[in-house]
Order: sequence, then C-alpha cells, then structure tokens
Amino acid sequence: MATLLRPVLRRLCGLPGLQRPAAEMPLRARSDGAGPLYSHHLPTSPLQKGLLAAGSAAMALYNPYRHDMVAVLGETTGHRTLKVLRDQMRRDPEGAQILQERPRISTSTLDLGKLQSLPEGSLGREYLRFLDVNGHCFPYGRVLGEAHGCQRVSPDTRAPTRFVDDEELAYVIQRYREVHDMLHTLLGMPTNILGEIVVKWFEAVQTGLPMCILGAFFGPIRLGAQSLQVLVSELIPWAVQNGRRAPCVLNLYYERRWEQSLRALREELGITAPPMHVQGLA
Repeated sequence: MATLLRPVLRRLCGLPGLQRPAAEMPLRARSDGAGPLYSHHLPTSPLQKGLLAAGSAAMALYNPYRHDMVAVLGETTGHRTLKVLRDQMRRDPEGAQILQERPRISTSTLDLGKLQSLPEGSLGREYLRFLDVNGHCFPYGRVLGEAHGCQRVSPDTRAPTRFVDDEELAYVIQRYREVHDMLHTLLGMPTNILGEIVVKWFEAVQTGLPMCILGAFFGPIRLGAQSLQVLVSELIPWAVQNGRRAPCVLNLYYERRWEQSLRALREELGITAPPMHVQGLA
C-alpha cells in the first residue's frame, strides 16, 4: 500500500503551485492568490488539498511514524480548527504573547547546557531527560529508546508548514508540532505506539484537529491485545479527562517556564499522573 501511494504523492508535489517552496519570502496576513505567504509555503487549490489529504491520510494510517504525512494531513484538513485555536491564543495573555513573538523550539534555539543545569524535577530538566531517553542528546539515549520500541525524537524533526494559506495559522500549527514533545513530558508518556496514541487522544480533546482525531481512533489498530485493553480501560479515559480539564496547552510559553517545577505545572493545568507506566507496552 505504501509503495503504491508514494508515486501518487510525488505526482501531487509536481502539480501547478507545488513546484518548490518559497525561500525567505516576506510574511503576509492572508492569501490573495498571488503566491507564497511565508518561507516553505506552497499555494494549493481546494482540489490539490483534497488529494493531498487523502494520500497523506492513507500513508499516516499505514505508518503512524511518518510525521511528514501526518504533517500534510494536519495542514490540509485543519483550517477551521486552526482559526479556533488562533482565537483562543489571542484571548489569552500568554498565548497572545506567543503569537506576537513567534518563539521556535529547535536545537538552534534551545540552550541544552542551561537545561542541564536546572534543578531536578523542573520542566526544562525533565524535557531534556525526555530527549535523552528517546534518542536526541546522548548515544546511550538512542540505545535505550530503541530497546523500548520507541522512535528517536529531536526538536529538529518537525516538518515546516507548507500548505496552510494563512501566515498566522501556519505558525499556530508549527507551534503545535514543536510543543508535541512537551506534551509527552507533561503527560509522562513514552514515544512508543501506545504512548503516541495516548498523547493523540489528549491532543484531540484539546485541539479538535482532524489529524489528532484520526490518529486517536485509528492508531489502536496496530496495538496488541494487552496494550489495547489497557488503552481502552484506563489510558483513554485518563487522557480525555485531562484534556478536557486542562486549559489550552498552546497558551503556555514553555521557554519561559523551564525553571518551573513539572509537578507544579501539572497542578496548574489540572493534569494528574497516568494510571500506570506504559514504557514497557507497545
């Protein structure tokens, strides 16, 4: 299936308006059909978006770790939901500041030495630990992550936004991608399939993005019987409850909260400890 879909998606990338990303384009508030709005933007018609959505959905369901396909799906199906999220950010003082300053999370913006020097239990230190265990910072982290069936993660693995025809909304979905690993840290979830599905349920409730809903409902297809039982009976109810109770996690300026205790931040958001440890399940 994946082999059949790859050439289709390649052809889509050759459609008019999809020839190449814009390099260092000036930013504009919304599309007027005249060309790219921001760096990497690829203007697309409704038909092209529909084809991209269908192809990326099929590929993402076949392989949930294809973040590039998940990214395309989110950009081509989430326009209305992104407006709602943008408006939530505008109404919140911290969220509005994020929209104004446009912080980015990558290895070029993170001071890993500073994070390492923070107290045990702080958000920054626990985020660094998450990166370490799941394969970014140190060689033994890569080995440990693979041993637990986890994917390697890095602040630089998130694809740039390309198919959102509004510059501000493009930043909103980019921010969502870049704080995804922060949600793993907040929820205490590993990056194996089960952990990713739990985070997707939390994100589906929090954001309403179609790609999150799709991943939440169809991701469990790849689980074994034991993991599926734990997911349905314990982890989904926990994720849904916490997703409903917590305020919008896009309104958190994580980069200014590195020194905050992770426990205190969870209490602030109303996030409780998961019902069980899921590192060993896949």
